Amino acid sequence: MKILIAGEPEQTRNYQAALEAAGFQPVCQADTDAAAADGWDGLLLPGGGDIDPAFFHQPVQGSRLIDRETDLRQFRLLDAFVREKKPVLGICRGMQLINVYFGGTLIQHLPTASVHQYQDGDQLHRTWTAKGSFLERLYGVTFVTNSAHHQGVGKLGRELRVIQETADFVPEALIHTTLPIIALQWHPERLCLSLARPDAADGLKLFTCWYSQLSQRSTHA
Repeated sequence: MKILIAGEPEQTRNYQAALEAAGFQPVCQADTDAAAADGWDGLLLPGGGDIDPAFFHQPVQGSRLIDRETDLRQFRLLDAFVREKKPVLGICRGMQLINVYFGGTLIQHLPTASVHQYQDGDQLHRTWTAKGSFLERLYGVTFVTNSAHHQGVGKLGRELRVIQETADFVPEALIHTTLPIIALQWHPERLCLSLARPDAADGLKLFTCWYSQLSQRSTHA
């Protein structure tokens, strides 16, 4: 199955390796024609800089490394996949982009950013999953993830549901209630293969689960 990674190849190597290990055929393209969802089985929106807060009708109040052109390209690309009802996986910035796309907002700098943001490497923290969610089935009620963000979901976007959060109630995973969209604030691609660590969840299980979900979707299409 072919997965489009919406980013530069040299900046998305960990995503490529994780997807390949799970059985996917990933292709990285930063400037893909947004109308061309055809030919792809799914979209991965990777991490990166902060989204221009103008997209959720706020002034800049703590956002960093804003690149409006990247925002516009990725919003158009996400829109193309949403219109085709094709699977999307958003990671870190990708989750925030999905929330804003569906009308949500972001907290531009979390009050508890010191325990979430990148500090000479990913931080680790415990999270809790929603009962009956695929994450609970995959990892259990509570598990440790990595963390490298200073922003978080504010108002939740339309038809999105929180299925994982931290002790300070920062959403760590969202799903869309009717579309095949999964969004994670953490980085499973940095918790698998050579980057796996014994004190955190196995990120490869997430990508393998996504592969299974897409395979079942393809079978029933």
